[in-house]
Amino acid sequence: MREELQALLRALPSVEELAQSAQMASVMGSHPRTLAVEAIRTAVAEVRRAILDAGIRAPWGSDSTEHAEATLAALRSLVTPDALATRACNHLESVTRPNLRRVLNATGVVVHTNLGRSILAPQAIERAMEAAAGYSTLEYRLSTGARGSRHEHVEGLLTELTGAEAAMVVNNNAAAVLLMLAALAHGHEVIVSRGQLVEIGGSFRIPDIMRVSGAKLVEVGTTNKTRLSDYEAAISPDTALLLRVHSSNFKIVGFTEEVGVTDLVSLGAARGIPVADDLGSGALASLDVFDQEPSVQESVSAGADVVTFSGDKLLGGPQAGIVVGRAPWIEAMKRHPLARAVRVDKMTLAALEGTLRLYRDPERAVHDIPTLRYLSRGPAETRGLAEELVERLGNRLEEKVAAADAGRTEGGLETEAKVTLSVEVTGAKAGGGALPLLEVPSHAVVLRCTGGRAAQTAGPEWSVVEVERRLRLAPPPLTPVVARVGRDALFLDVAALGQDELDLVAETVFWAVRVHGEDDANARPEGRS
Repeated sequence: MREELQALLRALPSVEELAQSAQMASVMGSHPRTLAVEAIRTAVAEVRRAILDAGIRAPWGSDSTEHAEATLAALRSLVTPDALATRACNHLESVTRPNLRRVLNATGVVVHTNLGRSILAPQAIERAMEAAAGYSTLEYRLSTGARGSRHEHVEGLLTELTGAEAAMVVNNNAAAVLLMLAALAHGHEVIVSRGQLVEIGGSFRIPDIMRVSGAKLVEVGTTNKTRLSDYEAAISPDTALLLRVHSSNFKIVGFTEEVGVTDLVSLGAARGIPVADDLGSGALASLDVFDQEPSVQESVSAGADVVTFSGDKLLGGPQAGIVVGRAPWIEAMKRHPLARAVRVDKMTLAALEGTLRLYRDPERAVHDIPTLRYLSRGPAETRGLAEELVERLGNRLEEKVAAADAGRTEGGLETEAKVTLSVEVTGAKAGGGALPLLEVPSHAVVLRCTGGRAAQTAGPEWSVVEVERRLRLAPPPLTPVVARVGRDALFLDVAALGQDELDLVAETVFWAVRVHGEDDANARPEGRS
């Protein structure tokens, strides 16, 4: 066998030979030559390594002739110019494919942090594209021909919608809190309840942000009970701020007590200390599902001097940190050196302006902003979407099952398992670190795999896990689908799917359940090139 392996190594074509092949020539013109050549080198190196590994693993001196012949046959199929060119093309496609790709969210989590949080309204997308495509009045006043401020573009809208005196926008809410502490309390004490020393995400911890800002943390009360008297007892001549932090991603229930923003404002006013309220999620709309969430308007109306919240969670806009409140404090934040380091760009401002304008008409906001629309869907609507998806999937999957029953293959790829579909009730989540106890009634298309060689050898769960993996790895022009696995089934929750996305989901699911091979991610959808 050693001689045969050496012959295979000698049979490997050179990089230049492969570059001049007809298959590679068809892609060389549309890709940089350096990338194409590197893809060829990678393909040749992989096959060379496979041959060398076969030599290391070969059972010398044994009677495994049949195994050796099978190994050699497989390796011979890899060293042909066509096979190497195909491998190189697959590599080239993978390295030139955008890393940040659109996906279809079938998880049942509406504001999914890992999938980009809120989807923008069409009006916000249009405004962002307009800002990106040309020059703009980002820091220029057409009325005077002089330099302006980027804060001006949304400040009027924010004060109109919230009732605050002034406003500014930075790149996210963590930056808003950091800037607020640095500008208003650097070197001085900030009083916070122990029950509000929260962690949001993987690295945003109130004690850490406090330390970075230069403010001094003063903890009061206990994890489950903090009274107004605790704040009052902790006030000293060095106290610069009373901070309230909304526990947006968790709830403490049972034997609890906390101080509302109204009482905290009364204490602050009596002692001449400003009160800041970090709301996190930033609910501006009046939806039934938001009853558990404090609104920005309520905090401003209660008299909070500074209120911070996100632009891309429950507000449904782009990622941004929004600060509203009394003019002297907001102006101090605008003048702080850190403000430039965390300032927001023109596309975010444009998208945020497009989003905020929709809030002037609450009904239109709920209709046009996807986050609000998805969270306000009723069970009848989600059931209808799920049944429509079943119908679109069923017609194609029935054909696949018929092919499997007949022992045929489709598109040259073996059909592995039969698929059954059903619609089940689910509870969708808001996500984005908001409304942790909320479950919005929703529905999911539930896919179960039975039969076929895969199921016989590894059980139905293996088949479902494989389908979930293939959904994520779907190559262009398909759109990857992110779903969830549970109870030996695949759940395609429609809570965060638009009706115009159902065909895309169906196409990717059909591809995923029928494709089987060593590298499904490189298999092309039928009829695509």
